[in-house]
Amino acid sequence: MGLFGKKKQQDQPQSSSEVTLEDGSIVTVSQVIDCIGDSCPRPQLMTKAALSKAKSGDTFEIKIDNPTSVEAIPPMMADLNSTCLGTIKKDRYWQLVVRRD
Repeated sequence: MGLFGKKKQQDQPQSSSEVTLEDGSIVTVSQVIDCIGDSCPRPQLMTKAALSKAKSGDTFEIKIDNPTSVEAIPPMMADLNSTCLGTIKKDRYWQLVVRRD
């Protein structure tokens, strides 16, 4: 077992889905990054890795239940040539929607 435990099945890309942002607009995401149960810095590293492989216009949904990571990821977007489109609070996690510029 590694530093972060067993690798989750969700570390692999999941199929496309749609997310409704706070303003009511609907965004189609090309990949879901499931960081539920992960603590810093793993959600940031997973997000950075996914965005580094992304093409311009690719949109990602990041699921996070760690408050520190929710605060840390949006400011990272400028350095990753990306934009945070929204943060949506769900019952047990946050849903961040980011797009590669």
